[in-house]
Amino acid sequence: MNRPYIICHMVTSLDGKVTGKFLSSPECANACEIYYDINRKLESDGFICGRVTMEGSFTGGYYPDLSEYETVNDCVDFIPDCKTGFYAVAFDPKGKLGWKSEKIIDPDGDPGYDGAQIVEVLTEQADARYLGYLKSMGIPYIFAGKDEIDVNLALYKLKGSFGCDTLLLEGGSIVNGFFQRADAIDELSLVVAPLIAEKDDKPLFTDSKFSGCEVISFETKNGTVIMKYRRKS
Repeated sequence: MNRPYIICHMVTSLDGKVTGKFLSSPECANACEIYYDINRKLESDGFICGRVTMEGSFTGGYYPDLSEYETVNDCVDFIPDCKTGFYAVAFDPKGKLGWKSEKIIDPDGDPGYDGAQIVEVLTEQADARYLGYLKSMGIPYIFAGKDEIDVNLALYKLKGSFGCDTLLLEGGSIVNGFFQRADAIDELSLVVAPLIAEKDDKPLFTDSKFSGCEVISFETKNGTVIMKYRRKS
C-alpha cells in the first residue's frame, strides 16, 4: 500500500453524531474513557484531525500576527530533517491554525497525543506569510491540492516523506467525510455512548457516499458498545 492504513476512531451517540454537548455529558463519560484507553493502545504513527477539531482540542483559537513573518511564495513542501516518527496531522486547507509549539503539549501528558510532531496539510490557498510562520516554528507542511485537499495525495506524501504506516483518523465530521468519499478509511473503531444527541450535532461523515463494511468485533463494556468494522474491498 502506497499510503498509511487508516483507522477512523471515534466516539458516537446512538444516532451516529460525533460532535456536540453530549460528549461532555455524564452519560458519555464511560464512552470517552474507553475511547482514550483504546487510543493509547492502538499502534499508530499518529493521528489526523481537521481544523475545527484541532482548534477545539489544542490551539484554542490562537492565531499569529502574520505581518511578523517572511513571505514564502512557492508551494513547495517543507519537511525538516528532525522527524520524530509520531505525528499530529492537521488537515488545514487554508492555513488557519495557530500553534505555539512544533509539538502537541497535552496538559495531562496523554501518551496518545503528548509530544506528537505537528504536520500541516495545506492547499495552495494558504497565505504565503503563514508558510513563513510555520517555517519559523519548525512545523513541517505539505501541499495536497489547489482549492480542496486531495486526501490520497496527502496520504501518499505522509507515507513517503514521514514513513507513516498507520494513522488514526479522529475527526471531525468534515474531514471524516473527505476520507470516506476518497475510499481512504480501512477500518472503523466506534465507541457508542448510550444517548441521543441534539438535532444540530454533526454526524460521523459529512456528505458521505454509499460503501460497505464488515464486522471485525463487537463488545460491550460499562454500558458502552465498542464496534470495529473493516471496509469491504
